[in-house]
Amino acid sequence: MPHAPLPSPGFQALILCGPGASLSTFTSTPRDMPKALLPVANRPMVWYPLEWCYRMGVTDITVVTPPESLDAIEAAMSQNPHLTALPAPRPALLAPAGLTHETGTGDLFRLPDVQAAVTGDFIVLPCDLVCELDGTALADAWMVSQAGFPGAVAGEHAAGRRTASGPGGERLGRRGGLGVWYQTRGEGSSKRDETDLIATAPMPPPTVPAPVGSIRRDMANLVYSVPTDTLNDITDAHKTLPMRHSLMRKHARVRLLTTHRDAHLYLFPYWVAEMMRNNDALENISEDVLGWWAKAGWQDGLADKLGLRDIFQGADDASSEGSQVADEEIDVSRYSSTCAPGAANGAANGAANGAGAPSILASRVLGSSAIPASAKALAARPKLTVPPMLAYVQPATPTAPLIRRVDTAHLLLTVSLRLAKLPENSSSPFGFASKIAPSTAHSMPKKCRVEADNSLLADNVDVAEKTNIKESVIGSNCRIREGARLLRCLLMDGVDVGANVQLTDCILGRRCRIEGGSARDDDKTVLKDCEVQDGQVVEWGTESKGEKFMRFSEEGEFGGHEGAAGEVEV
Repeated sequence: MPHAPLPSPGFQALILCGPGASLSTFTSTPRDMPKALLPVANRPMVWYPLEWCYRMGVTDITVVTPPESLDAIEAAMSQNPHLTALPAPRPALLAPAGLTHETGTGDLFRLPDVQAAVTGDFIVLPCDLVCELDGTALADAWMVSQAGFPGAVAGEHAAGRRTASGPGGERLGRRGGLGVWYQTRGEGSSKRDETDLIATAPMPPPTVPAPVGSIRRDMANLVYSVPTDTLNDITDAHKTLPMRHSLMRKHARVRLLTTHRDAHLYLFPYWVAEMMRNNDALENISEDVLGWWAKAGWQDGLADKLGLRDIFQGADDASSEGSQVADEEIDVSRYSSTCAPGAANGAANGAANGAGAPSILASRVLGSSAIPASAKALAARPKLTVPPMLAYVQPATPTAPLIRRVDTAHLLLTVSLRLAKLPENSSSPFGFASKIAPSTAHSMPKKCRVEADNSLLADNVDVAEKTNIKESVIGSNCRIREGARLLRCLLMDGVDVGANVQLTDCILGRRCRIEGGSARDDDKTVLKDCEVQDGQVVEWGTESKGEKFMRFSEEGEFGGHEGAAGEVEV
């Protein structure tokens, strides 16, 4: 695995392990098999975000999981060879008492255990992210565009001040966030893939042009963000997509994108954790936090409603004692060659005590008893500069690095097959030293066909004669009997495929068994686009397409998943 070429960027990482609702065939018992441990190209799913963090130099990593799945993940961290091979130090496991599989990501950051774990600028990742893009490129872009003086990293200080918002920081509109959106169209795409509607506005042109290969060219200000499901509800209710005039007044050029998806990969300054803690209405990050934050940049008064003024300036501005600036009269941003003097002076003046700022109301209005005092105080405040939420929108090019969230069965299969096509010793961080494990290759018979260019076979796979394996990923300790044919399939550990079975576009759970039979028998087992739950047995002669082979749960539903079409009891 490549090592980080640079020192630690100063972030801590939080990897959030979700429930895997769209993978219910294989995650119906999260105590034994949580989503984070599902195999993607024969590696545990959580290995990919962990590897991404280590590759960019982040070693302060916390894996957040519900208590129900803690034992399984803890055992995998100490036993799975892929996870034990990761560099030191090992990631910390955090299982807050109040965390369930239904808890939103915004609610999660209001749990006391998570609040205590966040001590500085942080990165949020999902456990299902597969990302070839080098994290140092994102960290560099954030530092160039958002890092503030006097320090690029904020946190909890001994003086009690939590957010470093001195000159050059939040008060000048810096130290915002950075998120990643990727194109969903292309190889392995499906019409059912989840997408988001995002609106972006161009960033100010840099004083120095971005170097060749920099992601700065594909970054923009995020001004609107909403998932497609919510967008459909809005358009159904209004018969159109309403847009505020204040957005158009603030940003003359707005670009709407509908085929990209939020990767749930965010670089956040510390103050975002405070914003989530102070606003109970922010239930999840992707829709609520990003959506309200993006609007606060152009919708008057919204930043104050979110409490950003108190976070940046303090209730009475007396909290500046914790700032790293020794003398308030010294504005180090004036010495920056990339900061406009007028903007710096204006922001510095605006950051002064709110009582000394000029009022925007006439004297007769201030003296009127008909206007509430709270309205007068709000109007008398200087306009608050909101740090931007930046979006890296991955361009749709054939050579673009792979960025995918593996949160559906279709994506689990297609991403695994895409990684299986990587050549041995590839320059990709997800390449394999050997695509057919030595213990498997040593025992393979000569009269079988296995296309190693587009397949992966793990350790101790028993392959019989006359088998045909093409574009498939097979886990360890599987058994493929004589005459079986596999095309674009994913087999987890311990699967037994019987003789003369034909499988196409199937995902087979751990230790399941597909019964075989004679080649001369009139009955055949032919499965296409099917999912088989862990430990299930599919009888010989079954011919199915698009089915989910699951058992009844205690509640009487199939595997605890209600109303899923095409499920059958076996």
